[in-house]
Amino acid sequence: MINIASQIFKSYDIRGTYPDQIHEKNIVAIVNAIHAFFLEQAKKESISIVVGRDMRLSGPSLFAIVKKTLVDAGAQVIDIGLVATPTFYFTVQTYRYDAGIQLSASHNPPQYNGLKLVQNFGGRLLKIGKSTGMEKIKEYALAGKKASSSQKGTVTAKKNILTHEIEEVKKMVDFSGILPLKVVADPANAMGSLYIEELFKHLPCELVKMNFELDGSFPAHQPDPLVKANLKSLQQKVREERADIGLAPDGDGDRLFFVDEKGQIVSASYITALVARELLKKTPGAAILYDIRYTKTPAKNVKKYGGISHITKVGHAFITEAMHTHKALFAGESSGHYYFAKTGGAEWQLPVILIVLSVISKEKKPLSLVVEELRGSFESGEYNFKTDTAKEILAALQEKYCDGKMVTIDGVAVEYDTWRFGVRTSNTEPLIRLNLEADSEKLMEEKRDELINFITHAGATLMKEE
Repeated sequence: MINIASQIFKSYDIRGTYPDQIHEKNIVAIVNAIHAFFLEQAKKESISIVVGRDMRLSGPSLFAIVKKTLVDAGAQVIDIGLVATPTFYFTVQTYRYDAGIQLSASHNPPQYNGLKLVQNFGGRLLKIGKSTGMEKIKEYALAGKKASSSQKGTVTAKKNILTHEIEEVKKMVDFSGILPLKVVADPANAMGSLYIEELFKHLPCELVKMNFELDGSFPAHQPDPLVKANLKSLQQKVREERADIGLAPDGDGDRLFFVDEKGQIVSASYITALVARELLKKTPGAAILYDIRYTKTPAKNVKKYGGISHITKVGHAFITEAMHTHKALFAGESSGHYYFAKTGGAEWQLPVILIVLSVISKEKKPLSLVVEELRGSFESGEYNFKTDTAKEILAALQEKYCDGKMVTIDGVAVEYDTWRFGVRTSNTEPLIRLNLEADSEKLMEEKRDELINFITHAGATLMKEE
């Protein structure tokens, strides 16, 4: 009996440490379970499955076994090799393959690896997560389920996908007016380097590259732009180079953060508002989604430019699902994920980069001024608290702030006329997370301190920022 740790089956993907939680033996059972699930959902005897991977050190060995397992099970495997996750989604959606498996652990440290799963229903991508089949795959893997097929499996290598991807984004965003701007990019030796380098071959901009060599040991720093320490060298380089913007994708390239010309980190909710504004100019009345952490800036701009707003819970699998539910044109998440209808509701960073560059060029304004004009609030940033009594703390918050407008789709969010906050639990750790925004910086700081004091007095421990 192959040992499989049940905790590797997460809310959004499968992820664990190598070689103790995920290794060359148990990944066979995991992939067989995934394949059996895909077949059931597709209602076919044989399916086409795109397989790609990131640059992790355990990747080549595990990737070979993923492919062999699928071929042995009768699948038609499309091998796209080393790719960023948005390119993986683009491939599954654009070429209408049945499903896809991306071998990646996103922004996690080097010892991790995992599997992101997606199924294609006529160009409508369904990411496999907690609400869309992960529990069934976990059940199948632990039971050793394997689908039998009379079909012979095959492997086909597919190349030049990035070239096609650039051609498609050119149709979507007019970037003929982009000026010769200077852009610094730090993909942290990870997968974002591939699409950034390819994109800038087609632009008049100067690209200043930092840590572009793929290296799964992450010698410069961890590929997680949500940790501010990981952006310090990029911020400094932007200032030194007097660059117009800085780009910081995460490990598998499905998240992206921007740094302005002053070297300041731009909130992802502001980028969401900026992209939504530009898309709504061409498609008025479209539905735009954003997650519950920060809503005031996106809401202000979506309303101003004639769009329809919808708030979602946090998590890429949930948001892609919500994209289909609301027939949305675009979604932005506070963690730097950006989603487009054109890619089946999945992340796509290329049009976001182009839209930001085109706006700076067209308006002849620095990014700091462009986003300041979009501002709908002052944001606190995220605060994490360690606790084993999350349920009790959320109940206490509901009682104390019962006079506000309350939303409970993801933890507890409460809105007043001039400020709002949200507290939600982590899907992977014994943590609760606080986000708060207000109409003035003074009010934001006052209410932030009030919430921190309340949560810590309720028994949680405020964690230091990494």
